[in-house]
Amino acid sequence: MPIPTEPIGSIPRPPELIEALGRLSSGRIQPPEYEQTLDTAVRDTIRRFEHTGSPVLTDGEQAKPSFATYPLTGVDNLAADGITISFADGHTRQLPRLTGGPFRYGTYAETYLIDARRLTRLPVKQAVISASALSLLYPGESIPGYRREQFEMDLVNEAESDIRRCLNAGAHCVQIDFTEGRLSLKLDASGGVLRKFIDLNNQVLRRFTPVERSRIGVHSCPGGDCDSTHSASVDYAGLLPALFSLQAGRFYLQLASEPDRKYVLGLIKKFVHPDQTVFIGVIDPISSRIESPQEVCAGVLEAATFIPPERLGTTDDCGFAPFADDVSTAREIAFAKIRARVEGTRLAEREMGL
Repeated sequence: MPIPTEPIGSIPRPPELIEALGRLSSGRIQPPEYEQTLDTAVRDTIRRFEHTGSPVLTDGEQAKPSFATYPLTGVDNLAADGITISFADGHTRQLPRLTGGPFRYGTYAETYLIDARRLTRLPVKQAVISASALSLLYPGESIPGYRREQFEMDLVNEAESDIRRCLNAGAHCVQIDFTEGRLSLKLDASGGVLRKFIDLNNQVLRRFTPVERSRIGVHSCPGGDCDSTHSASVDYAGLLPALFSLQAGRFYLQLASEPDRKYVLGLIKKFVHPDQTVFIGVIDPISSRIESPQEVCAGVLEAATFIPPERLGTTDDCGFAPFADDVSTAREIAFAKIRARVEGTRLAEREMGL
């Protein structure tokens, strides 16, 4: 049985697309001109993905403003002064703040999936943002006429709809991005915020059948934006017991950039459930160095001493450009790294006689 290998999601946007997005935002071009540039970028991304030999593709998230905020496109009950997330190099990202109810998505991820599936015969996965990440939109003080409890009910409904629409539209699998899991332990070492996040996401996951959940995964990493992270200093030991309590069938875990991979693999072996598949990160997207297939192979063989091969897969630690303006990695480097992951995984299969 071959070892599955999948990307996380985002690929650096071409300069033409980033420029067009800026011109669209400032009113210097009209939507049809931007859509034409976007279509060219998506087609080029799919073509390059196919040339890497990747058995599963994404659209590279070319149309998303960011991996976290795509559902907010077209939503008008927001203010700009929401929670700020700090990265190790000093730069920040700020979420918007909800100003009133009800909360509804303005855009669902199925729109990206449908466009991508028209361009390839290969399986396409779709990343969605977690309910817990979007729960951060609600401010610390109560919104008059719209209690947090009602917001969370609306949020769970919308998050379920986002996933279900993708499954119904033919997604190979749906990946829930949960980078705030590790970050929560940096902000609250007691684990109270993490437990709240896990409960909220499980409210969504429990609405799916076991067969459906086998096609739903969760991605966890310490962030990866502009070659920096927001929570790499947080020990995996605080995260993994709670993470594997999420009722999903697949887990995509950052590992390539961990200083002690065997330590983390030991934790995975201890806490993973028998019905869960673990995709280990064998590529570090925030490093410009292109890993060799032999290096990837060695990482897979190491992981197979902790995780049974039939429950093991490979992935990248994170997306290569989760925010639309991230130009820290060249597209050519991203696809070269993906090719190394694919070739290295196949090399490990041969070494293991699979």
